Amino acid sequence: MLRPTRIPLFPLDVVLLPAMALPLHIFEPRYRLMIARCLDEKLEFGMILASNNNIATMGCTAEIVRKIRDYPDGRLDIATEGRAIFRLTELLDEKDYYEGVVEYVADEPSSLDAGKRARLVTTFEQAHEFLFGQPWLQGPSEDEATLAYRMAALLPIELEKRQELLESRSESHRRDLVLGWINALLPRLSDRERARKRAGGNGHTLN
Repeated sequence: MLRPTRIPLFPLDVVLLPAMALPLHIFEPRYRLMIARCLDEKLEFGMILASNNNIATMGCTAEIVRKIRDYPDGRLDIATEGRAIFRLTELLDEKDYYEGVVEYVADEPSSLDAGKRARLVTTFEQAHEFLFGQPWLQGPSEDEATLAYRMAALLPIELEKRQELLESRSESHRRDLVLGWINALLPRLSDRERARKRAGGNGHTLN
């Protein structure tokens, strides 16, 4: 698929990852114009982290997979999904909304260790059970190259860590990062679960 090198940009305090689902509520007039164009032209737009008046240098394109709801006043809800990682080479302020000149980046070749993958999956399944109270289910055709992204999308981690993952060009390295974050998170999740069970046993609830 040949992707355009000039795309609409949506700077937001969010890090979108490839294969990550992201629902959006579009209410500003300039972004309603942008989304209308993307829907009409079947065009992906660039999601890029913007915080403290700074815009990141790398982001991820978002495909609009469906329109969820139209509001009478022009607002709308859409479902998007992360697609391709890009590097922003030029920020353009020529329309009502920002556009960017971008170059798309690919992963460096790396070998994926089966044993490391098994450890990662086992550890992530523990975290998923704590977080959502149900097993983690993988689809039969999930792309191995997006495994770390898909896991990170479900974890309560800081934006800086998500951005670090986005900018890593090795799936092996990304899996190491995610495994480290989960290992640091699990004790807190375990403590929270024990506190929840104690509260449930003595008639109290957690705030």
